[in-house]
Amino acid sequence: MLILVRHGQTDANARGLLLGRADPPLNQTGYHQACALAASLPKPDRIVSSPLTRARHTAAVLAGARPGVVDVDQVELDERWIEMDYGALDGRPASALDDGEWLTWREDPDFVPAGGESLTEVCARVHEACEELAEDAARRDVVVVSHVSPIKAAVTWALGVDHEVGWRMFLIDAAVCRIDTSGRVPLLLAFNGACSAGEANQLVGRRA
Repeated sequence: MLILVRHGQTDANARGLLLGRADPPLNQTGYHQACALAASLPKPDRIVSSPLTRARHTAAVLAGARPGVVDVDQVELDERWIEMDYGALDGRPASALDDGEWLTWREDPDFVPAGGESLTEVCARVHEACEELAEDAARRDVVVVSHVSPIKAAVTWALGVDHEVGWRMFLIDAAVCRIDTSGRVPLLLAFNGACSAGEANQLVGRRA
């Protein structure tokens, strides 16, 4: 099973700011969310993480690290799972863009925020990473701790749909998504699962 986990909350997330390559840590709520994830998910066979601190901290908790311990051997870092580069928009509120700019961003997957990265570029690197993990995830649980845009990109990969479908998804903090890669095509089993203890285990990871 390919299990995609969004990192826990940061202060910037709580304030509704665009958070790309800026690198704040989890806040207290985010740490508690990571602990709830660790309690609700089976101990993963393999953990892959974005290199950003908020993802690494979440992954470390899932790997069973002691409080205050971040870098553990069980966590693999993969740059392809890093958040979209928002360029000059990083750390700013969504209102920094006017309606026309938002429309352009939504309709043109090649649109690049000033100094940033396009949705096409995000999807290319994430889809490549998904293809590489698919065979392993067909045999055992592979957890990827990442961010909103890469996880949405992974879901579009699983569904075989165009990039712009990602704009119709909303991903909560510490959300869990599950993709079964054991069949002829990937199968999305769960999207936006909450991190409360026990809830994730109610999801059945098998094809009908």
